[in-house]
Amino acid sequence: MFTKWLIQRGVGLCIFSLLFLSVSVRSEEVPHRDVLEVNPDLTLREVLNRTFTRNPQQYQLQAKDKDVLARRARSDTLFPRPPALALTHQNDALGSGRGEREWQADVEIPLWRSGQRAARTSVAENARTDLEASRERLLLEAAGQLRDAVWEVRMVEGQLALAGLRYQTAEALQQDVERRFNAGELARTDLLLARQETLQARTEAIRAEAELNHARHRYTILTGLQQIPAKLEEVQSQMESYSESHALWREAETRVALTERERNLTAVESRDNLQLVVNTRSQRGAFDNAYNDSVGLSIRIPLTTESHAAPQLAAADMHVAQAIADRERLRYQLESAMHEAEHNLAVTRAELEIANTHHAIARENLRLSDKAFQLGEIDLVSLLRTRAQAYEAERALSIRQIQLTWDIARYNQAVGVLP
Repeated sequence: MFTKWLIQRGVGLCIFSLLFLSVSVRSEEVPHRDVLEVNPDLTLREVLNRTFTRNPQQYQLQAKDKDVLARRARSDTLFPRPPALALTHQNDALGSGRGEREWQADVEIPLWRSGQRAARTSVAENARTDLEASRERLLLEAAGQLRDAVWEVRMVEGQLALAGLRYQTAEALQQDVERRFNAGELARTDLLLARQETLQARTEAIRAEAELNHARHRYTILTGLQQIPAKLEEVQSQMESYSESHALWREAETRVALTERERNLTAVESRDNLQLVVNTRSQRGAFDNAYNDSVGLSIRIPLTTESHAAPQLAAADMHVAQAIADRERLRYQLESAMHEAEHNLAVTRAELEIANTHHAIARENLRLSDKAFQLGEIDLVSLLRTRAQAYEAERALSIRQIQLTWDIARYNQAVGVLP
């Protein structure tokens, strides 16, 4: 009696829902399609290499490469700083006017301080190592972006397949209800409910298709490809934690080493270089027509004090401290990511086991409900409720199956393993 009252009570709402869903379906049917061709010969590593070369941070790597070359060239120069040329002329035309003339040319040659060249070479070598670590870090970041992109496509493809199956099943049920309604076996409210179920299923399929188009477009923008590998599954790494070879950790370590070498170089170069001055002088005395030529040597010794060098050394120490702080902050991030990856894998495996059991029960319940509906033992509302439960069980199982492979990829990402 309660079911009959519920059906009579909801007839008006059913008709209104039918009209609303009909408009919604027509408005959401968009002819746009983003197509990805499945290529069995394409590997995930090949797609990763393509993604890596398209990453905008490549411009930063190119700039850092030029910086490394410049540092190396500076350490290989003949002099620590560019030499200087000075030309001096002096006469007494505006003074005594006795014809005194003097010309002098000076060449100022800076001399290497003890350990300065070695310090510059060490900075250049560490800058090269830091550049290589930055490339590895960018490659790993691109792998994480690619993993999320491909598994998002696979996830939405599964949801679209389930939505399409629900739509086909709803259409078949509607045809059966229409046949039995025309035969006088079912009421018109049953026909309206069946049509409503079909429209709801169609709406869900349209939305799932739209989400799939978005996911495919994001994949294409990331990789520049209209193809996707057929094999996306990864084998879970045997590593139980990240290691020092992790790209992010290695970059942090090399950044600390580079700043320490730069601090050492700053300590050496905080004082100006000694300068050897070579001069030639051509001098003519008063009332003398002959020039006297001579060559001289002198040493210029800078008297830089610790107070003048202190700001540079303090700035270098701040850079080292910042690099160490970034490294330790990264340690916490990597440990958190590792914990989440392990926990998510354990949770997903447990949920998958439950979803398998739930799915088997729901399928059996649906089989019995379909048979009971054909025999007239239950009404359409009960059948639709059972169908909804079976669909949710099917969807939950499909999501958990895909989520498990996605979580494995994320686990490999956490330990720093490339596809």
